[in-house]
Amino acid sequence: MGSNLVAMDRAAIVKAAAIVRRGGLVVYPTDTVYGLGCDPFDPRAVRRLFEAKRRSAKPVPVLCSSTRKAESLVEFSPKARQLAKEHWPGALTIVAPLRKSVPPDLTQGSSTLGVRVPASEDCRRLITLCGGWITGTSANLSGRQSAKTALEASRQIGERVDLILDGGTLNGEASTVVRVVQDTVTILRTGPVGVGKEGK
Repeated sequence: MGSNLVAMDRAAIVKAAAIVRRGGLVVYPTDTVYGLGCDPFDPRAVRRLFEAKRRSAKPVPVLCSSTRKAESLVEFSPKARQLAKEHWPGALTIVAPLRKSVPPDLTQGSSTLGVRVPASEDCRRLITLCGGWITGTSANLSGRQSAKTALEASRQIGERVDLILDGGTLNGEASTVVRVVQDTVTILRTGPVGVGKEGK
């Protein structure tokens, strides 16, 4: 345990991005909890992610380097765009209708996808080097507590990933998740961002 765990600096970010681009699996710190990252457009990598987490049929969100990258994946209504403008970068995941084709494992047959632009600059730097997108599911075994430290993530799934970026202790509160269909906002998971039905 720990042999693939490295401090998150610029060189490590470049190394992690190269692993992701060639179909690998990395653990990385976001602005909320540690994430399990792979290329969301690589079916084999996505399948490996599910195996690493021992996850059953549950969709996986995608973290994006910018709102523009997010909108290339999903269709934003004016309400979704308003929420993104108010809360991104930040701990709000917006579930919206798919615009771009992704591996079916990622959405589990759904026609929607959760997207988010994280507040961490280092995290966004990694995502940018990966092409603008990376899977954003938590780096833990399915049903277990989300990892707040790299060591916690390593203990749970360290042997199943290629690299773990250690960015210190995180706040440990997963993002708020909302589904936005036209003007209707449905809260799917409460979290650090308070969003009412009018997006306030």
